[in-house]
Amino acid sequence: MHDLNGKTALVTGGTRGLGRAISRRLAAMGATVAMNYRRDEDSAASALEEVRAIAPRSILIKADLENDSEVRAMVARAASEFGKIDILIANAAATAFKPLLETKPHNIQRTFSLSVGGFVAAVQEVSRVMPDGGRVLMVSGIDSIRNLPGHGVLGAAKAALESMVRDFAFELGPRGITVNGLNVGYIDTDSAHFYTRYLGITWEEFKRRCEERSAMKRLPTLDEIAAVACLICLPEASYLTAQTILVDGGFTLHFPGAE
Repeated sequence: MHDLNGKTALVTGGTRGLGRAISRRLAAMGATVAMNYRRDEDSAASALEEVRAIAPRSILIKADLENDSEVRAMVARAASEFGKIDILIANAAATAFKPLLETKPHNIQRTFSLSVGGFVAAVQEVSRVMPDGGRVLMVSGIDSIRNLPGHGVLGAAKAALESMVRDFAFELGPRGITVNGLNVGYIDTDSAHFYTRYLGITWEEFKRRCEERSAMKRLPTLDEIAAVACLICLPEASYLTAQTILVDGGFTLHFPGAE
């Protein structure tokens, strides 16, 4: 039977959107989960209640992933509570949507500090408390492989993360620890709704355009993407490493001349 009984997991950005869906599914598969959040106390409390109903020992850890010391303290807290961390899901990201020609130094610094710096610090610390055979998964996005207006800085950060996935995989591979990326297309989240406002169109119109370009003619549910994330974390996925898996329903392969 495929399950995660007895496993412990740390999910950054784990109380909202895709991170929350991943936390919930990890718990349903038997894992105890530490969910990181930064400031939304209401969402964090709601997510903890939801996950604890399945995995009672699950916890919240508040930390700003832009702050190196807070990232390392977050990992130490999870390891202290659980005795180990079997799974790290690096899901959190943040940026300012704007053209590169208008990007300010602080926009670049914050995006890279949180996404890239936070990931490196988390993996470094987790490697000290993760048993052999552990799992590291970084959640990326299609802005790493194609142009998306306003995503220039975040796309560059995600591309850097996908490169680091390969390097970490070889550094941790001798211990049986796999490191992979999950590159996702558009999902119905607060971030996606915010982005459509940046584009100046309604969510309904944006959703319609994305659905037309999908082989499935629909957007995925959060649970569908979370399911793939958890499959990568199963013990049976022991030879899958150094990969960034694209789960976008065929969106990025759409032929632009198609009706």
